[in-house]
Order: sequence, then structure tokens, then C-alpha cells
Amino acid sequence: MTRWTPDPTFYPSPRDAAGAPAEQLAYVAAFDRSAQKPDAIAVVDTDAGSDSYGRVVGWTDLPHTGDELHHFGWNACSSALCPTAPHPHVERRYLIVPGLRSSRIYVIDTKDDPRAPRIVKEIPAEELAAKADYSRPHTIHCGSDGIYVSALGNGRDGGGPGGIAVLDHTTFDVRGQWEAERGDQSLAYDFWWHLTRDVLVTSEWGTPDMIEDGINPELLLGRRYGHRIHFWDLAKRTLVQSVDLGDQYQMTLELRPAHEPSKEYGFVGVVVSVEDLSASIWMWHRDGGEFQVTKVIDIPAEPAATDDLPPALQPFGAVPPLVTDIDLSVDDKFLYVSCWGTGELKQYDVSDPFHPVEVGSVRLGGIVGRVPHPSFPDEPLAGGPQMVEVSRDGKRVYVTNSLYGSWDDQFYPDGVGAWLAKIDVGGSGGLTLDPRFFPHGDEFRGLRVHQTRLQGGDASSDSYCFPSA
Repeated sequence: MTRWTPDPTFYPSPRDAAGAPAEQLAYVAAFDRSAQKPDAIAVVDTDAGSDSYGRVVGWTDLPHTGDELHHFGWNACSSALCPTAPHPHVERRYLIVPGLRSSRIYVIDTKDDPRAPRIVKEIPAEELAAKADYSRPHTIHCGSDGIYVSALGNGRDGGGPGGIAVLDHTTFDVRGQWEAERGDQSLAYDFWWHLTRDVLVTSEWGTPDMIEDGINPELLLGRRYGHRIHFWDLAKRTLVQSVDLGDQYQMTLELRPAHEPSKEYGFVGVVVSVEDLSASIWMWHRDGGEFQVTKVIDIPAEPAATDDLPPALQPFGAVPPLVTDIDLSVDDKFLYVSCWGTGELKQYDVSDPFHPVEVGSVRLGGIVGRVPHPSFPDEPLAGGPQMVEVSRDGKRVYVTNSLYGSWDDQFYPDGVGAWLAKIDVGGSGGLTLDPRFFPHGDEFRGLRVHQTRLQGGDASSDSYCFPSA
């Protein structure tokens, strides 16, 4: 008799996931800013005992040019064990990889040879537009009932509304648009959920015509980028509540809900305040049945000499932190905040989420600092810690340095290069750069690097339905 068991990388609770074995490989999105060469998925060895540790050991070119790989995700994860819509026999084997500029979506199989993943399906932009009326797919999350894909624009003209499309778990066909009733929501960016509470949360950046040519000073100073977050009924697919952080807080980007399913709070990062160039972190939480959003971290801009600044910042005489990614460890203890402008990764103890305490920091790159990696002290770095990924056990953090092609060019006009760094985490906090792990430059074949996914799962690609206690 055939015996079916769930994928061993699925875990019912965050506590179980935190005890998972260490990742052996990392998958990294690499893109060609000039759109002359195909984008690729690079495979990096993360096994500290391997002779090829910290090196690119695999490479999969895409079949087209001009995709601009950005965020991507696994087809299935621990949410497959949720009792409301269980899919325990799917496997975490496919990477769902969208092209942010092309609106194509690739399905890439990592199972047969994890170091040589192969493309098994391509979803053309026309299918996404025809079946869901969306374009510019951005973020992937594996839900218990399908694969969710956020999109920044509609499928017709590069404007809004943006929202969420759903793919079938088995065929990867586009099922359609997720929203049944969206109210006045138009801008889109990230999304995530509290599965056991039937709550989905979305954030706002801008429509494709607002972002694709770089940050628009008129839109920024006119406070027209996103500054709200939205709370939805996950089962009914309807908008329930929107909270405006204030229009000076431009670009509410990454959402990181608590992993523990008994908790109903999370964090959102704000890129910049137009009043003082600071960045900030806000926490959503329930209060009397309604959601409230409270600012819990302020990160000020750093003064700088005008001659050291790119043209876009010279009128301000300062470097904004530009918080462009955050990540929360699986045990909900540490929040990592990337300050891409100043070149800093900050670590906060958020055991008390209303009162974060900074406990660690490292600097690499930065608009002014250009801080080198300690293993290559004579190589000033451009870019800064941007995309952040945390291992399931919370002991390792990976950061890449490119934000988005046109935005890279504005803030780092002499180029950002390409690098991936690994940072070790102390038991009570504290960050230390791993001197043995720093693939960069030619290892990425002239491409820039963005998001990292870890083999077997990571802190930002799993949702859990069973409590740890």
C-alpha cells in the first residue's frame, strides 16, 4: 500500500521550523539592467563544510531578455498543513519566478538537480492580463489553497489597480483575480496574512507608471506614493479596513506578520518621510476589534557633504536610510531592517513588539560610506544591504545589494555591482560578517542580484497554522 507523507520541509509550528536543518543552497535572482542578456537564477553553496562554500555553483538562464527578476518564492510551504484547506502532498520543489518588467512568470523545478534548476513552465504576460487583469507580478506567497502573486498594475495600461492573482497549486495556471471587493484600494505592493484569523494584509508602493523610470520627485514631494496598509477578510476576499499612516510617510513596503499563529500583529517598513528623510517601522495590532498601526522605530537621515551625494540627494545634504526590506526571525524575536541608503543592516529585539531594542548592526556599502567587506578591504562597495533573508533557525542572515534597476541608477549612479553577504547571529543578538562567504563581482556574470531564497525554506516564505506551545 502506498504511504503518503508530507514534504519533510513542512512544519506545523514555528517552533518546529526553527529546529530544521541548515540550508545547503541559496537561490538568488540575478538580472541584467541593460536587458541585453537573459536574467538568471544563481545557485550558491551555503554548506559551511563544503569545498565550494560561499561560491556560485549553479546557474539557470531564462529564455528571454528584459524580465528584471525581483522577488520570487516557493510553490508550497508549511501552510499546506493548515486544516482549513490542506494540501499536504504538494512538494516544496518549484520556484515561482516573476519578471517585474516583462510580467512573465516562470516555474523552475529544483528537485532533480538542485544545483541545476530547470524551467518547466512559462506563464506569459498575456495570460496574467487576460485571466486576472494584472501586470508586473511582484511577490509570491504559498497559500494553503493556491499560489498567491501580488501585482503592481492592471493588465491594460500600466496603471492601477494593482492586487493579487492566484495560481493553481498543481497546474500553475492563472485562476484569476483574488479580490472580490476592493473598495478604494488601488496601489499595491506586498501582502501576507494571519491564516488562523482569516486576515490578509496588503501594503502600497505605486503603479508601474509611477515607479518604472525611477523615483519621481514630483510624486514623492506631492505625497502620492503609497502610505496606507489594508486589512482584508481572507475567506471572503473583501476589504475590511484601511489605515493611513500619514501622507508624509511615503512607500509602505514590506510586511512581516508574527509567525506564531496565536499572535495577531506584524511590522511594516516605510521607505522615507518627506519631512526629514527618516525611515520608520510601524506595527499593526488589534485594539478593540479594529486594527491600529503604531510607529515603533524611527531611523534618522545622516548628514553628508553635498559633493559626496548623487544629484538626486544633493539639495538635501543628507543620506536617507531608505528602509527597503525588513525580515522577522521565525521565533518572532529579531527584526532585521535594511537601510539601503546608509549601507546598514540593523537588528532589533522585538520580544516586546511595542518597544524594539537595537541589539546589532553591520555596515556594507552605502551611498557615502562605500564600506568594504572585511575579506576584501581594498574594494569599496556600492549598493547596501537590501533584500534580507533569515534562516529558519535564525542563526544566519543573507543580504543582497540591488533594489530596482532604475532606482539603483539614481542613488548609485556609478553602478551598484553585485554582492551577497552572509551574517552570523549571536544567541542574544549581535551580528558578525562571515569572512568566508562573499560571492560578488564576476561570480554573478555581470548581473545585479536581488532576492535570495533558501533551500528547504526560510523566514519569509512559510506560514503556520499550529501554535508552538
